[in-house]
Amino acid sequence: MKIAVIALTRGGKELADRIVAGLEGCESCEVIGGALAVIKRLWPLYDGLICIMAAGIVVRAIAPLCRDKKTDPCVLVLDEKGQFVVSLLSGHLGGGNDLARKVAAITGGVAVITTASDVTGHTALDLWAAENNLRVQNPQVMAGVAAKLVNEGEVSFFSTQECARLPVDFKVVDAPALADIILSHAAFDPLEHIGALALCPCNLYLGLGCNRGAKAADFELAVTELCAQYHLDRRAIAGIASIDLKADEAGLLQFASDNNLPIRFYGKDELNRVEGISPSAAVMAATGARGVAEPAAMLAASDNTIPGQPGQLIVRKIKWKDVTAAVAEKKLTVMVQTPCSKG
Repeated sequence: MKIAVIALTRGGKELADRIVAGLEGCESCEVIGGALAVIKRLWPLYDGLICIMAAGIVVRAIAPLCRDKKTDPCVLVLDEKGQFVVSLLSGHLGGGNDLARKVAAITGGVAVITTASDVTGHTALDLWAAENNLRVQNPQVMAGVAAKLVNEGEVSFFSTQECARLPVDFKVVDAPALADIILSHAAFDPLEHIGALALCPCNLYLGLGCNRGAKAADFELAVTELCAQYHLDRRAIAGIASIDLKADEAGLLQFASDNNLPIRFYGKDELNRVEGISPSAAVMAATGARGVAEPAAMLAASDNTIPGQPGQLIVRKIKWKDVTAAVAEKKLTVMVQTPCSKG
């Protein structure tokens, strides 16, 4: 994290020097033009602001700047003796709570954490989702589900994916209608599951083959129709794969760039080692590989914990005029969130 320390008094500046010396990525910023002006200037430049001054000054300064907890920097407020280190803003996703604990360890003070999940020791849903690369499809219900977790001690959880080591305060149920949290790469209908938090794992890989000269629009049409046919949320797509002979296909590269998706290419020998695909004599004649879309998708979805184990093919190859596509799923390992400290 890139952290700025702002202090107003002589004692505050001495404390700032101690924090900068003990915290990596931290620098002291001179106050020119008043505290409100410097906080406004630093707001878009840093991941976190450590303000050694009265809380009222900081609140007035940041009030017009706050936009979204996913983008706002975290903000800490300290007295000039460092007795209390208050995590004021972006405690979870912004890392403010962890930063407060680190700063308190330097100053010898107390980290003041007010987020309910940290105080009670329950899973912080937003942080847990971010740590596990789960896309939140309906963030507007996050607060309600988090409140239920704190108030009742657990939430019901349904997943179409095989999960490992779920948090202890998640109660697994066998139907989405019973769930407070639904984990699936299927397209989500908010009217069907009102109030449920929908999470989409980013663990699907597209295998793509094509005729020479296929355009980006051809790939876009194919992927759109594939996702609609199999009710897949496009946010679940983690990457694209193909044969190395297609590494110069402008349309394929443009499609990957347009969708901000990484793309990998495999040689024919790698593709031919993958079992369980639908071989094609025409593809073999053209490329030397028994298939492209299916084995490429499976290789891209390989389980990193099991060398040589390809991903699970969930959509066999579908052909369009100039594009062939298949989908493989990478094994999802959902981890327990790092336990919150109450100290």
